[in-house]
Amino acid sequence: MSTKKYSRVIHWFRRDLRLTDNTALHAASLASDEVVTVYVVSAWKGSHHWTGPVRQGFLTECLGELEEEVKQAGGRLIFREGEAVEELEKLVRETKAEAVFYNKDPDPYGQAVEGRLHKKLSGQGVGVEAFKDVTLHERDEVLTAGGKPYRVFTPYRRNWEQLAKPPVLPAVRRLGWAGSGVMSGGCPALSTWGLQASGAKVAEGGEKAGRARMRRALDRVIGGYAQRRNTPSGETTSGLSADLRMGTISVRELYAEVTSLAAGSADAEVKRGCHTYVGELAWRDFYMQILYHFPEVLKEEFDEQWRGLPWSWDEKIFNRWKEGTTGFPIVDAGMRELAATGRMHNRVRMITAMFLCKDLRIDWRMGEQYFMQALVDGEIASNNGGWQWSAGTGADAAPYFRIQNPWTQTKSYDPEGKYIRHWVPELKSAPMERLLGPPDGKRGGGGGLFDRSYPEPMVDHAEERANTLEMFKKHRERGAARQ
Repeated sequence: MSTKKYSRVIHWFRRDLRLTDNTALHAASLASDEVVTVYVVSAWKGSHHWTGPVRQGFLTECLGELEEEVKQAGGRLIFREGEAVEELEKLVRETKAEAVFYNKDPDPYGQAVEGRLHKKLSGQGVGVEAFKDVTLHERDEVLTAGGKPYRVFTPYRRNWEQLAKPPVLPAVRRLGWAGSGVMSGGCPALSTWGLQASGAKVAEGGEKAGRARMRRALDRVIGGYAQRRNTPSGETTSGLSADLRMGTISVRELYAEVTSLAAGSADAEVKRGCHTYVGELAWRDFYMQILYHFPEVLKEEFDEQWRGLPWSWDEKIFNRWKEGTTGFPIVDAGMRELAATGRMHNRVRMITAMFLCKDLRIDWRMGEQYFMQALVDGEIASNNGGWQWSAGTGADAAPYFRIQNPWTQTKSYDPEGKYIRHWVPELKSAPMERLLGPPDGKRGGGGGLFDRSYPEPMVDHAEERANTLEMFKKHRERGAARQ
């Protein structure tokens, strides 16, 4: 006779597409004899504000592998398409499940769905059990002495580092339910959403590939991360952001592996690299906490004094930025890398974002949306945090007067032009000075000086920097006058 709390439950997969160290799935397997697994496919078609074919394609690969892993564990992954609460309610009736287990979503849209699910199922006597899984620390775990959410990262991280981290859980090996009489729509494809492949060459999806990338990053990258992370050419970052986004690897396991690497090494550089990398995991938690406590950041500037800034709009200029034809080689290299791979090096994300906001003065929300549609690792909280940081409007953001110069950024982080020459082949044979400043030191010097197929800089950085500073100053003065 079973001593478990339930005889049959549902585990609702969301952004936790793995069997290893999956908090809700592990809890469901301990609490029930049989676990029904389901993924609810969103029903939008054609286009979406927050995603595009690159990320959806990666998602379908992850789901395809997950379906096979579930089968090997004696289960069956059910696919349903539609509104999540309605589909889960139907599946509860069809399977006679007694509870639904899931891992909590960090964004306000997912949280709204969770609220509706609890209300609907609890009223029917069905259990609903939610778990922390996406972050190391969430929501109200890292607060000031006064019980308030942090608005600045450094004190947040100090507190965050002092807290015990959740343990790594074993993989679920037995699910115990493979009911053949329940309808499943089958694993989605890009056509499910009315999308076509973008042509970008994206890394392989799924838990197996994600775990292989994690091992490679631990062996080859993270120990030298502090020294090399700002270099955009070569293997200098972990490449795990898409896996964390889809949950093909666990942030707890990644943290445990990195701290174990640091503890087991006598090399000060390795320890420094691990410490720096853990800081990036803390930033990830920080931005998710910001989004939870201040969901308005998705529509407005976090720093209220900058709301209503007179951003400009010009579709042709915006498209040149997207296409990587601005005439600023480091910016164009980043935008072309994004189009070709669905990825962009983090240092270059800052450069391209600040160029859009501070040189072109186009609203950061336009860039934020485009990145979410183009990135394979698009994460709402981190993407919003990064864009508002670059715009000078966010939590612990760069001050408005900090305006990166694309030419000096190139000199600092791509001094030999390896990254630029790879992604901007028109400049493959250009002398290095062409990559470090505009022709003749000013706009209008002739973009075709070394290759007529590459444009001259579309703006003068010094002039636009001055114009942007004036825009911010005038806006602040108007705000002060109104007080």
